[in-house]
Amino acid sequence: MTLHRRTFILGGLAAAGGVAIASPAAGAATPFPFKLGVTSGDPAPDSVVLWTRLAPSPLNADGQGGMPNADVAVDWQVSTSETFGTLVASGTVTAHYAEAHSVHVVAGGLNPDAEYYYRFRAQGFLSPVGRTRTTPAVTTASSFTMAFASCAHYETGYYTAYRGIANDRPDVVLHLGDYIYEGAARTGQVRAHLGAECVSLADYRRRYAQYKSDPDLQAAHAAAPWIVVPDDHEVENNYATNTRADSSPALTSAQWVARRTAAYQAYYENMPLRPASKPSGNSIPLYRRVRWGSLATFHMMDTRQFRDDQACGDGWKVCSDADSTTRTITGTAEEAWLLDGLGQHLGNWDFIGQQVFFARQFDSTGAANMDAWDGYRQSRARIQQGWRDRSVRNPVVLSGDVHRAWANELKADYSTSTSAVIGTELVCTSITSDGDGNGSTTIPNVATNPHLKFYQDRRGYTLASVTPSQVKADFRSVAKVSEHGGAITTAKSFVILDGKPGLQTA
Repeated sequence: MTLHRRTFILGGLAAAGGVAIASPAAGAATPFPFKLGVTSGDPAPDSVVLWTRLAPSPLNADGQGGMPNADVAVDWQVSTSETFGTLVASGTVTAHYAEAHSVHVVAGGLNPDAEYYYRFRAQGFLSPVGRTRTTPAVTTASSFTMAFASCAHYETGYYTAYRGIANDRPDVVLHLGDYIYEGAARTGQVRAHLGAECVSLADYRRRYAQYKSDPDLQAAHAAAPWIVVPDDHEVENNYATNTRADSSPALTSAQWVARRTAAYQAYYENMPLRPASKPSGNSIPLYRRVRWGSLATFHMMDTRQFRDDQACGDGWKVCSDADSTTRTITGTAEEAWLLDGLGQHLGNWDFIGQQVFFARQFDSTGAANMDAWDGYRQSRARIQQGWRDRSVRNPVVLSGDVHRAWANELKADYSTSTSAVIGTELVCTSITSDGDGNGSTTIPNVATNPHLKFYQDRRGYTLASVTPSQVKADFRSVAKVSEHGGAITTAKSFVILDGKPGLQTA
């Protein structure tokens, strides 16, 4: 391949995942367009999505990243080697001005269960190099490692945990929501948001650009393919379907629809999603399945777009309305889709990737979090009974949202301590949200919820190794996110054994 004379490869290895990166030569007339890095996502046995976004001035307030009002051709390449001596797939795609010059390439014709490297070229520059992989063939039970994370409030700390994910080099990364936070800058924080609270498309694009400019996040993106679902802060805190949680900022009904439309468009533009997830107006199709051969299936959920409004005005409440049989956190169609997928027994492990706390957690007064599944108890009961009726061997719920690490056993009847354990929930803590944390491992409300087995108030992520016989989950934590860098340690490890729901200490 002939490179433009303004492009060269830096010697050595980048800190992010050990891959070579490209940079413009000194004095170049055209600024480097790949300042938001690269990522890949939604892997399949024969393909993977490759993503980048051209933005030489990513923090411009107009959200266009310093790009002209014109479409731009972008070349892409996939190789089995980070030196790109031999290409296995390549092509040219158009980065459209109307989509903030984002690129979503479905690179096909790949081998199953294989590692690849990819890069882009545009305007005479090469992008950083990313590492990705395909999933195994559907008949193959190949072991793998996954990291899952959530809640990365830019203002409240540094992304040391993302750097840890990059260094761990998992096979796949799941992000369970709150990738960005929509609020305006606050005083006294570790870092500062740019601009007011996000309302317009330009606002959301700029916010994503600010987050994606972080080198630790770029490292995690370049290290492995991602499978993503949003929570609430990608739009607005604690929204439910078409209902806002509060009236700040003041918006008319039409403005709220426009805000949601803008938020979904910006989410798609900035995530490695397949074209099937492209938004249509003020909705975005996000729940989907990703198979890891015959070993595991990821059922990626959306618990925001279709839920009923939070019961009893939201918050922690004693609320009989939360027991209503008509209440749903998924909507009828998504619930049926989930149960149908679980009933197909596509893999030995069924991972339900979703956003909010799933297990019951009542305090001593009977109050519970109305934004979590405790506010939609019959919805939870239908799904738990549904996987029992379908003889699902290994249901494991993966959750985020609450900014703390938890490990929970799921019960057939939460009101009876001797009730059967029928599944397991692993809750990752936040990347940064709520700051350093106090390090406490005292399980809140355990007296009324003995099925809650682990808790830690630190920032970090969860790293899990999956084999046919077990899932080993390591809760990884960072002592401080108020300071950049720092060691990442494993606070606690658990094992889930095949055919035996519940938690064993590793």
